[in-house]
Amino acid sequence: MTGPSWGIVTTVKAPVDHVLAFVAHHLGLGPAQIWVHFDDPDAPGPEALAGLDRVTPVRCDRRYWKRLRGNRPKAHQFRQSLNLRRVYAETTLDWLLHIDVDEFLLADRPLAPILSDLDRPMIRVEPWDALHDPGAPDDIFSGRYFHRAIRKGDDPAALATLHGPYARLLPKGMLGHTAGKCFFRTGIEEFEPAIHSARFMGRPQHGGAFAEGLALLHFHAEDPERWLERLPYRVEHGAYRAATELQAFLATAAPEVLSDFYLRTQVATPEALAGLRALGMLREERLGLREKVAGLLYR
Repeated sequence: MTGPSWGIVTTVKAPVDHVLAFVAHHLGLGPAQIWVHFDDPDAPGPEALAGLDRVTPVRCDRRYWKRLRGNRPKAHQFRQSLNLRRVYAETTLDWLLHIDVDEFLLADRPLAPILSDLDRPMIRVEPWDALHDPGAPDDIFSGRYFHRAIRKGDDPAALATLHGPYARLLPKGMLGHTAGKCFFRTGIEEFEPAIHSARFMGRPQHGGAFAEGLALLHFHAEDPERWLERLPYRVEHGAYRAATELQAFLATAAPEVLSDFYLRTQVATPEALAGLRALGMLREERLGLREKVAGLLYR
């Protein structure tokens, strides 16, 4: 391997086909190792990954947590961070990327040269939310249209036209996180990586601007049924807690209002695609996940 070595850390609680899609896609980018932590110790996923080169499945059972910190933390965000920091402390690789099972990294050139050109302790990868596309062929994660958040210099009013009465709930134009995820340089004393950021000597580190040539495709709400199924948990414990107005709306909206909100903000309608394309906020990608999984399992 030429250039810096790198690996991926994730904590998953997802169907096996989602985990396999995540692993198959990212192995193709050339990481030295992928650590997949199974948050549900009874999940069948570790067996599905057994024997795969460059993949380390970790069953986060009672024994695991007792050895790591004495007990299992209640908050899943804290469990994610602890899994990341364990690998960070133990690995000999040069860089670690922390992402979720519904996030897919893209790079416009090999990762090692990109990392070689950077002298920062961490780099941020810009997220692009997948839109629901009713006409897309089944591909495990089936979205093919993705949009980014509002950047400095964009016109928020133009995006507000697309989202209509819900624009105020999405001030950056995106339902998923807008902070992105990070590569962390290893071997730095008193450096504590976290989900979207890090701390160095106790001080927050945010990583600066997004790195050029990298994108993170996020399937946060691409599947409407799965989004609705996970909505109560996200409102109470997860992604929407920090956005109080959005949280209150999602917690109290009637089913027909939620359906309208989803249609106006998360669906790849012709109007949405045309508007996002005109704003330079749209990209189209075909990941071919079922084909990648087949190649992983039957090679």
